Amino acid sequence: MGKKEKGGGGGAVSPDSGSSDAGAKLFKAKCATCHTANDGGPNKQGPNLWGVMGRQSGQVAGFKYTAANVNSGIIWSNQTMFDYLANPKKYIKGTNMAFPGFKAEKDRADVIAYLNTMK
Repeated sequence: MGKKEKGGGGGAVSPDSGSSDAGAKLFKAKCATCHTANDGGPNKQGPNLWGVMGRQSGQVAGFKYTAANVNSGIIWSNQTMFDYLANPKKYIKGTNMAFPGFKAEKDRADVIAYLNTMK
């Protein structure tokens, strides 16, 4: 599947190794349809993601989460977000998030790096 070379070669990509610039582009292309990530930004089909890193899942005021999200107990760290973004519906069974996930580890790391700047 040709995308692995993009990350610079063989081994696994660390959730901590992303580029926030690349992540901003991915967020705009893949996430911004349903999410905002600015301070005080509105909820859309998905919640505003400002300050998401370090927060517990299901906590944005005014957004109607599924019980699965609210009760998951997940705290969004680089690793939990990395695992979630691979396949959201598998990671939180019962979530309404329609996005199928980022298969490329580099893409997930880049989006995480971007989200870490949104605080």
